[in-house]
Amino acid sequence: MQYSEIMIRYGELSTKGKNRMRFINKLRNNISDILSIYPQVKVTADRDRAHVYLNGADYIAVAESLKQVFGIQTFSPAYKVEKSVATLKATVQEIMQDIYKEGMTFKISSRRSDHSFELDSRELNQALGGAVFDVIPTIQAQMKNPDITLQVEIREEAAYLSYETIRGAGGLPVGTSGKGMLMLSGGIDSPVAGYLALKRGVDIEAVHFASPPYTSPGALKKAQDLTRKLTKFGGNIQFIEVPFTEIQEEIKAIAPEAYLMTLTRRFMMRITDRIREARKGLIIINGESLGQVASQTLESMQAINAVTNTPIIRPVVTMDKLEIIDIAQEIDTFEISIQPFEDCCTIFAPDRPKTNPKIKNAEQYEARMDVEGLVERAVAGIMITEITPQAEKDAVDELIEDIL
Repeated sequence: MQYSEIMIRYGELSTKGKNRMRFINKLRNNISDILSIYPQVKVTADRDRAHVYLNGADYIAVAESLKQVFGIQTFSPAYKVEKSVATLKATVQEIMQDIYKEGMTFKISSRRSDHSFELDSRELNQALGGAVFDVIPTIQAQMKNPDITLQVEIREEAAYLSYETIRGAGGLPVGTSGKGMLMLSGGIDSPVAGYLALKRGVDIEAVHFASPPYTSPGALKKAQDLTRKLTKFGGNIQFIEVPFTEIQEEIKAIAPEAYLMTLTRRFMMRITDRIREARKGLIIINGESLGQVASQTLESMQAINAVTNTPIIRPVVTMDKLEIIDIAQEIDTFEISIQPFEDCCTIFAPDRPKTNPKIKNAEQYEARMDVEGLVERAVAGIMITEITPQAEKDAVDELIEDIL
C-alpha cells in the first residue's frame, strides 16, 4: 500500500486563542512554499490539523522536507481507503500483519468526524481490534503506551489510517513574529542565529556585505549557499548584497588600526538599519557570541549598538563555539561556513583590535568621514536576489538515493 497523505499536528499554535487561525494559515502557506518543489502535492489546514495530499509524490522526500518546517509538532503518513467497515477491517489486518513483530502490543484509536458513519468510535475500536485478533491471535491489546497505536479517522470523503508518529521541528511558523534583517557573514555563527530566529517565527532577510576585489565571488556564493540552506526551514529568503568597498577603504585611511573593526561594524549596523526601515523589518539579527572575538565584548557591542535604536537580537550570544558548531552541523551549514573565503569582517582585521572601544572616540574618527553619504551610496547600490529551496531538493534527492 502507498501512503496517500500526511496528517500534521500543530505545536505551540494550540495556545494562540483568537489568533490561532492566523498562525495556522501562515503554517499552511509555509508548508506549501517548501513543498512547491513537488507540484502535485496539495496542502490544506483546519483548526485541528493540516493535511498534505501526496498525489503520487515520493513520501520519503516530502517527509524529509516536513521535518524542517517550524510550527509542526508531529506528523503521520496515512492510507486513504473506502469508508466501509469491511474495507477498514481488511486494511487494518494488512497493516498489522506487515508491521507486527512477536511480543508487540497494540491499540486502535478511532476518531469520527463524519457522525453519519454506521459505527461510533468505541464500536469501531472494538470491530477493528477484533479483526486484528482474527489474523494475529497471540497479539495483546494494551491501552497505555502500546508498541503500535493504529489511528483511524472517519471523514466525509473517506477513511484514513496511520500508525507512525514522526517528530517535527516545533517552534512557530516563520513569519508569525514579524520580519528581521539577518546580518549574514560567511562564518559559522550567523547562519545559526538565522536558524534560531526562524524557529521563533521571524521572517528573515539576509544582508551580506561584499567588498570586491578584497572579497571574492567565492565569498559571495558561500553566503548565498548558506542562505539557501536556511530556506528549507521557512521558504524563499531575500538575499541583499551590500557594496562595502568604498566604506572599508575610507575607514582604513582615517582610523587607527585598533578601531578598524569597531567602525566597520558601526557602518554595517547603520546600513542594515536603513535597509530594515525601507523593507519594513522590526529587528536586526546577528551571530555575535559574547566574548568570542574582540568585537563581541560588552563594551564593543555597546559602541556598535550606539548608532541605532532598533532592537538587536543575538540568538547565540550565550553559547560557546562548540554549542554553535553542533547546531551548524545539525542544520548542515557547517561545511559551507568553513570554506576558506574571507568576508568583510576579516579582510582588514587588525592584529590587536580594541576590546573596550569608547563611543566618543569612534564618533571622533567618524567626524572625519562623510558618514551619511557613504551610507546612502551603499544602500542605493544594494542588489536583491530571491534565494529558493531548489538546490535543497537536489540534496534531499541524493539523500533518498543513499537511503534506498
